[in-house]
Amino acid sequence: MTKNRTRAMLLRDEPAYGITLTAGAPVAGEVLAQAGFDFIMVDNQHGLWDETGTMLAYRSIVLGGATPMLRVQKNDYYTIGRALDSGALGVIVPMVNSVGDAQEAARAMRYPPRGERSIGPFGASFHGADYLEWINDKVYLGVQIESITAAERAEAILSVDGVDGCWVGPADLAASMGLDLTVTADQAVHEETILQVLEACRKAGKVPGIAGRPHNASDWVARGMRFVTVGSDGMLLSEGATAILADLR
Repeated sequence: MTKNRTRAMLLRDEPAYGITLTAGAPVAGEVLAQAGFDFIMVDNQHGLWDETGTMLAYRSIVLGGATPMLRVQKNDYYTIGRALDSGALGVIVPMVNSVGDAQEAARAMRYPPRGERSIGPFGASFHGADYLEWINDKVYLGVQIESITAAERAEAILSVDGVDGCWVGPADLAASMGLDLTVTADQAVHEETILQVLEACRKAGKVPGIAGRPHNASDWVARGMRFVTVGSDGMLLSEGATAILADLR
């Protein structure tokens, strides 16, 4: 039986590091999991994935030793349920801007009486025959706080039962605030807003997370972030290739 090691780490207040998959290559999940990432997030919102590829990616991720997670395209009961039915152990929901949005995501995540998820996990059998017995306790729901509206309502959003934590989207947050992150004053406002979301997580007793980058992930962990991504498979390909060619030339 596959347990959700990442969720256990987060509940112990340990940082968990992940990366997003965007290129539509399931085997990349296995390679990156073997590199040591705690979780791999298949990105159905912005990535090049179909249903079959997504389901194969979960299996590759588990084979590599990491937790399979998914960012869904939208906050939708059926989309979230299908993600779980095909094998995801965690779901990240974009653009959660209100308590109502958070409640809608939460009801799709767990079976009754803790939620309203429909029974029929057609693709989750690789997690073990007793899947239905433990999944409510092991699944992870992260809501994205990526607008100023969501940031201002963060404590209320995160207090919703069934929400396990958040994942701050710095780029969308800055855009929603009309900030230019090349300007020092705007950088300070942006950072302060993110720290306010982190404090809201603490008050609500939920896991704070952020879409970080290799150059700042450790700084965010030092400040208290725990669910931290450090980029994407596409970023690694681009930066790795660029670095190799720079050395050769």
